Amino acid sequence: MTTRTTPTGIRVRDMTVDDCGAVTRIRVRGWQSAYAGLMPQSYLDDMDLAVAEDVERRRASFTGGTTIVNLVAERPGSGVIGWGCYGPSREAGRPVARGELYALYVTPDQIGTGAGRALMAEILARSAADGLPDLVLWVLKENAPARRFYERAGFRPDGAEESFEADGVPVPEVRYVRTPGGPAAR
Repeated sequence: MTTRTTPTGIRVRDMTVDDCGAVTRIRVRGWQSAYAGLMPQSYLDDMDLAVAEDVERRRASFTGGTTIVNLVAERPGSGVIGWGCYGPSREAGRPVARGELYALYVTPDQIGTGAGRALMAEILARSAADGLPDLVLWVLKENAPARRFYERAGFRPDGAEESFEADGVPVPEVRYVRTPGGPAAR
């Protein structure tokens, strides 16, 4: 297990099965905070009802072989404050060396503290070392703070857009791409 500690005391390490509950809470609170007003509130509120199922699904994913890499960020005295994961791109027909950043969330009270940047730096380093130097991600089109964060990390929109449905309402997403030799993460 690799662990890195930033000068600000944030520690990034591999996620363990014991982190599943914390990661689910971070994901749910992250969605509820970041996506309020961007998708139906009823959809966000209902996420609380599926927490136990999500924890069990995460635990089960640790029993089988997977190509998904899950990382957590910790701060002394605060426990797990962030989570990110990446793996092979889910897009059919893409080059083998293309990866995908599936998720990156920080507890709402830790946004702006460097936890997201620490997770991103570790994801970029590890994905390149794992043979996935190109990364894509999907972000809500109207989520300006997240889009700025990804752009600072060297991701750029490539023009692709898709929508998913949340309680019958289409929620548009845009695809971002980061390639080697592009702007470095700051």
